[in-house]
Amino acid sequence: MSDQLGIYIHIPFCRSKCDYCDFYSLSGREADMDRYQKALLAHIKETAPHAKGNEVDTIYFGGGTPSYYGAHRLKILLTTLRKHFRVCKDAEITLEANPDSVDLRSLKQLRRAGFNRISLGVQSACDAHLRDLHRPHDFQQTQDAVAAARGAGFDNLSLDLIYGLPGQDMTAWQDTLEQVLALGPDHLSCYGLKVEDGTPLSHRVAHGLALPDDDLQADMYLYTVDRLAQAGFAQYEISNFAQPGRESRHNLRYWFTRPYIGFGPGAHSDFGGRRYSFVRDLDAYIDGVLNGSNIIDSSDLIPQRERSGEYLMLRLRTTHGIEEWEYRRTYYMNFAPLEELLLSYRRLGFTVQENGRWRLTPKGFLLSNQLIGLLMERQEQSSLETLLPRLRREPLSNKE
Repeated sequence: MSDQLGIYIHIPFCRSKCDYCDFYSLSGREADMDRYQKALLAHIKETAPHAKGNEVDTIYFGGGTPSYYGAHRLKILLTTLRKHFRVCKDAEITLEANPDSVDLRSLKQLRRAGFNRISLGVQSACDAHLRDLHRPHDFQQTQDAVAAARGAGFDNLSLDLIYGLPGQDMTAWQDTLEQVLALGPDHLSCYGLKVEDGTPLSHRVAHGLALPDDDLQADMYLYTVDRLAQAGFAQYEISNFAQPGRESRHNLRYWFTRPYIGFGPGAHSDFGGRRYSFVRDLDAYIDGVLNGSNIIDSSDLIPQRERSGEYLMLRLRTTHGIEEWEYRRTYYMNFAPLEELLLSYRRLGFTVQENGRWRLTPKGFLLSNQLIGLLMERQEQSSLETLLPRLRREPLSNKE
């Protein structure tokens, strides 16, 4: 059996930029869509021979707003991927969309083209909050988009939400959850608002815009975990909840450090033991692909020790957690120093150990950055303690 592979396609175009977004995305560049399409198609054909031994089991179109790119272009991209890569029959093929940029006609075209999962950027059921974030849709458009997706034959529908918005209290967040649950989604991603440097939102916060405090955001998160469990959603990652069998297979690939190839400006790849990314510049990417010049922004061979740190960081974001035998077998490292710290976390209610695995509790997820950071520090310390005796036995040569 060949190694399975994921593919990510970045579509950077948006009708308008949202205040909180720091992804590489552009508005007002519709005239460049055809040039970008030409570059993407060329890049796909050029890259495919390097993955001829791999079977593609997930494809994800992210952005930006991929649905704004046009169903006809998306169909051509997917057809080209199928032609040049070995895409398995049951591949999960996801399209990110905004509610205002899809309708029944376009969604039927996308479903016929082979897309089988839609991820809608809903963010809130409150129109006032949507306007405040400069989202281009209202909640009625969300309801219409969900109905259109179901009518087009999509039986795998994910909705994105954000809590901790300016002016949002617990009652408003609870109302959003109830209205969204009434739409019958198969998957929900619920993110706490993050203020990214350089965004319009960060400028507003710096000039006095108030956000819900940390305690309220924590309460919103814990309420979300409980309410979605009552509604039949299983939490499988800090911010992600799914009905049985509806987890995002593509995102699980990232959290389980499985290989993937990205296309487009700012896209990342982890393939063949190397991690690389492309320039975050639309024109530089297009010109580089079409003219054969460099489009690589960074490229690194990831050492085993760094991979082991990523294992901790990414797996502990999931409810699967980490396993001692897997850690030892994969990275040849001592688990005992980590277990000592994990035991102390358990006494505080931050971790549980079951079926040979350690995972964070909902309470632990709230402090995941700090808890995982301490584990990675302990891991680094343990690695140095293992390495130093060897260095003492094998002094560095004085030879040039």
